[in-house]
Amino acid sequence: MSKSFIEARNIILENSHVLNSESVSLEDLGGRVIATDINAPLDLPRWDNSEMDGFAVRHADCHLLATLQITDYIPAGATATGITVRPGTAVKIMTGAPIPAGCDAIVPIENTIVKADLVTLNQAVELNDYIRFKGSDIGIGETIIPAKTVLRPAEINLLASFSCPQVPVIRRPIVAILSTGDELVAPGSKLNHGQVIDSNSYSLAVAVKEVGAIPQVLGIAHDNHSRLQEKIAIGLEADVLITSAGVSAGDRDLVRELLADAGVEQLFWKINIKPGGPTAFGCKGDTLVFSLPGNPVSSMIAFDQLVRPALLKMVGRNDILRSTLQATVKGTLVNETAKTRFLRVRVEQTSAGLVAESAGDQNTGIVRTMVKANALAILVPEQKKLKAGELVNVQFIG
Repeated sequence: MSKSFIEARNIILENSHVLNSESVSLEDLGGRVIATDINAPLDLPRWDNSEMDGFAVRHADCHLLATLQITDYIPAGATATGITVRPGTAVKIMTGAPIPAGCDAIVPIENTIVKADLVTLNQAVELNDYIRFKGSDIGIGETIIPAKTVLRPAEINLLASFSCPQVPVIRRPIVAILSTGDELVAPGSKLNHGQVIDSNSYSLAVAVKEVGAIPQVLGIAHDNHSRLQEKIAIGLEADVLITSAGVSAGDRDLVRELLADAGVEQLFWKINIKPGGPTAFGCKGDTLVFSLPGNPVSSMIAFDQLVRPALLKMVGRNDILRSTLQATVKGTLVNETAKTRFLRVRVEQTSAGLVAESAGDQNTGIVRTMVKANALAILVPEQKKLKAGELVNVQFIG
């Protein structure tokens, strides 16, 4: 019996688990997911310092148009040891340099007039102006990056600021990709009548990379037991095996049979969705096995809705499902089935909100419509026809 879309996705996610962690260097952290809370090993800033190029002064001396004697200079990277701001004096200071003793305000250089060793203040000065105090950004022991955070440039900058050369992140799953079928040939091969170029391996590999996993393209296995067995055995050594084609009811659709022979426990076959209905899912130990339809559009949509959330969960992401938004229908959207239907649409932002229009022919053999689409409209079985002006749930893709 076919599973509903939600039932199938729940089974997949129940069997998908976050992988173990590994230490990765700073330059390779982009997009990775932190495995544990990272706490600040020290204060940031580490000392009181100047926010501006200017002068370190005593607030008590800083009446408007006060003229002060410049007695010293503290460049960035220097120390303020032995330097004191005394009454009636100022110390020239650069951004980031430590605050000298006696200083309780910084006057930006643009708010002064400098002549020789005298500086005149032409703006009012407030107590503690332009001083960055020790720990004012982050205090020692504070959690700076919680576990499961996706590392962006900002987080990586912070880790580098705390001199964390190696950081524990969730390991990226290795995803084996296997295309099956006697009709398939690799891109660049001579194409005879009746043969089809294997495109699924490449679209699936890119989709795998986009979620932070590592694709392992196994190539093509033609419809014979020995070749399929060999490729399947290799694929089952990965964290995830994705097969393309060979799971419908045809006489030569051998994939499910050979997966069972290899010890894969099938948890479902066929889902009440279109496209992607013949999808099967199973496990062998900790290895997840997805058997997707061979039709390119079906394969891409089944990956997006079923495989992608599992991979995101495995890499430690919290945002494993695409955001669903509502858009106003332009034209007509039709679900002629009793299934959950994923229609390829073009969604545009207008002054009245999001508007969704069919991207073209919804036949699953038409790849051009997938290229034109930037979203999927999701029609549940009860939604047979949505007319212009009605609302539809959409998810942006790609």
